[in-house]
Amino acid sequence: MIYTQLRAFHAVAAEGSFTAAAKALRVGQPTITTHVRELESRFQVELFHRRGRRAVLTEAGEALLAVTQRLVTNEAEAVDLLRSFGGFRSGHLRVGAVGPYHVTEMLAAFNERYPGVSVSVRVGNSKEVLQSLFDFSADVAVLAHTEDDPRLLAIPYSRHPVVVFVNRRHPWSARDSIRIEELEGARVVLREVGSTTRLAFEEALARAGIVIDPVMEIGSREAVWMAVRRGIGLGIVSEIEFYPDPRLHKLRVSNAEIFTYAHVVCLAERQESRLIRAFLTVVETLLAGRRAHAAAKPSH
Repeated sequence: MIYTQLRAFHAVAAEGSFTAAAKALRVGQPTITTHVRELESRFQVELFHRRGRRAVLTEAGEALLAVTQRLVTNEAEAVDLLRSFGGFRSGHLRVGAVGPYHVTEMLAAFNERYPGVSVSVRVGNSKEVLQSLFDFSADVAVLAHTEDDPRLLAIPYSRHPVVVFVNRRHPWSARDSIRIEELEGARVVLREVGSTTRLAFEEALARAGIVIDPVMEIGSREAVWMAVRRGIGLGIVSEIEFYPDPRLHKLRVSNAEIFTYAHVVCLAERQESRLIRAFLTVVETLLAGRRAHAAAKPSH
């Protein structure tokens, strides 16, 4: 019985109201209300503040939600396991990503192998995506930067050079590359603090002793591009994220090692979950194919 009560609590916490929880679980609202009240009465604790139609978690409710999230996740994994013995004909994989560029290849390969499995992707910054793993709202993540954390399993996937891009009217627009020393005093439009591309760029500048003029800081990739198009300053981007634009021109930095990386990450404790393991296997297959292709290239 307590599992039913916990499930009702979790639905209210996730949906934000008793009415929405009842719809999500396909039961009547009085049933949901009864289950939650029985749980509160049994343990003499208040789990929600009732504010009109909204249900706001108390401190005890917040703590319990972290536990029930694990219960819901375990339930989903149990269902996936049972279904897997008849083949992956269904299921739902939740993916977090810092951008669409690295994850698209993996999703295409996964969908080709497991067309019956639905996939949802939530894009956010590195901190948000990492937190989604820890709170069990994502199963796997594709991150540009990972921390040395024993709770995580991280598989290096790819490495991409960081390039500079300028407005077509910029004096550098006729060139293919620049030296890092030429960035001294340059007006640069930067992403927000915490951007992995910005971090790699600033580390390279520090190693070379170069000081730029950070004319603007913008928390949106698209807004940075618009600022560079208008000639406000130059921009930086991982080369894989640069797409052709007649108003922009990219340049390599010829004498500096500036890279961003992609890692496939999951909680170490969940790596043998059937859907997560299936996704990691697809990733490992892609990596093996990439290594084989590189080995087959003629050396000069």
